[in-house]
Amino acid sequence: MSQTNPTPSSAAPDAAAPSSRRWWTLVTVALAQLMVVLDSTVVNIALPSAQADLGFSNADRQWIVTAYSLAFGSLLLFGGRLSDLIGRKRAFIIGLIGFAAASALGGAADTFGLLVGARALQGAFGALLAPTALAVLTTTFTVPRERARAFGIFGAIAGAGGAVGLLLGGFLTEQFDWRWNLYINVAIAIVAIAGAAVFVTSAHRTGPRPKLDVPGTVLVSGALFSLVYGFSNAESDGWDSPLSWGFLAAAGVLLIAFVLWQRRAPHPLLPLSIVVDRNRAASYSAILIAGAGMFGIFLFVTYYLQATLKFTPIQTGLAFLPMIVMLVTAAQLSTNIFVPRFGPKVMVPIGMTIAATGMVYLTHLGVTANYAVDLLPPLMILGFGMGSTMPAAIQTATLGVDRHFAGVASAMVNTSQQVGGSIGTALLNTLAATAATDYLAAHLPPTAEVAAEAAVHSYATAYWWGAGFFAFGAVLSAFLYRRRAALVQQAASAAGSEPSSAGAPEPVIAH
Repeated sequence: MSQTNPTPSSAAPDAAAPSSRRWWTLVTVALAQLMVVLDSTVVNIALPSAQADLGFSNADRQWIVTAYSLAFGSLLLFGGRLSDLIGRKRAFIIGLIGFAAASALGGAADTFGLLVGARALQGAFGALLAPTALAVLTTTFTVPRERARAFGIFGAIAGAGGAVGLLLGGFLTEQFDWRWNLYINVAIAIVAIAGAAVFVTSAHRTGPRPKLDVPGTVLVSGALFSLVYGFSNAESDGWDSPLSWGFLAAAGVLLIAFVLWQRRAPHPLLPLSIVVDRNRAASYSAILIAGAGMFGIFLFVTYYLQATLKFTPIQTGLAFLPMIVMLVTAAQLSTNIFVPRFGPKVMVPIGMTIAATGMVYLTHLGVTANYAVDLLPPLMILGFGMGSTMPAAIQTATLGVDRHFAGVASAMVNTSQQVGGSIGTALLNTLAATAATDYLAAHLPPTAEVAAEAAVHSYATAYWWGAGFFAFGAVLSAFLYRRRAALVQQAASAAGSEPSSAGAPEPVIAH
């Protein structure tokens, strides 16, 4: 590969901070991450109330979610690289202030357009905040044992945040008002800003300031926007929509142009060496596939609980709590025991196989179900599977990456999960809708009972495809990842070239 990627001068590695200061930094960064993760699901439960209050149509409703995901997904790489260039503490605080201001604007919105604009601003500042938070953590915890504990805690928060958002969204909507689903971010951000000002250290830059790759930024942001929009439009307008295919084609062209430009750019936005490494490619692929499969859990199980079993929003959130407990438990075991011993080549395929088993278990659900017997076991299996998969994939995603590119490497993890979620949403929704239509056509006349059966049948179709995603991910991961001995050698090589990094790669945690 003919690539000239001179290592830019960047911030010098942070000096070792006192242990207590490092753990307070973890609390600060975890609050910021929780705020961003919550916002991807907490608003979903508030949508019906917001729609009744502001009077927008069902067709427009999707834009409350899509505006956030479009801005977030398309600007992640830019946000990650920007944090490398302007300093992580500064970028972190700017992201917190901007996200809080956008949340307050959305909470006070009195029109549909203002709410959509506020959600887009949230996504833009979230694209700066999420990778910066991860980069702050990677440069704060350099002692291997402490880093394992820190990222186990942080990963559990990130993984469980979506389900916590469902619970919190239900509580705020029922007990207060839908606007508090946005206002809550202001309170969290104030605490996080105070923590960042006190506990997050500023790194000292050595050498000339590197330049931003403007053409690369425009190309990849346009490509990611087109990709996310294409799949989002396919979800609403169907796969026969020319607009959907037009944006997906544009995404392909722009991505090719971006890769060609990165091969010759003097200051590449994303050095290709980051993504062509076999282990990192396996990690990014695993995170993308897991993101696609996870939407089959939160999206369709939420529909099933509320529409079929008539759970309230709070009951729906509580129903996911056992899955969160299993996810947190598995994440701690995986991070501290299994990954160091077995490596990702073993843990990622095993975790995805467990998750696939949980998805298959969900396919047996009917129009009536006993939560303890029919739903609790598969949700716990899924939680354990995801908790076993994500730490191994995430910790390997930045193995050997120059710490000058910690921000953009962190952003690649977030981008993989965001794109995977967009693809999963569009594909699973389309497949489920087709299955429901076919079921109704085969069971005339369309009575209420038939409609209920059709809905459950459509959910089962989504679960089968979700299981297929995880099964494919298990096979792909087993094939792509190098053996543990090769990983140890690569880590030792990275430590030799980065003596200040305490001899270990910097892991990152996805949104």
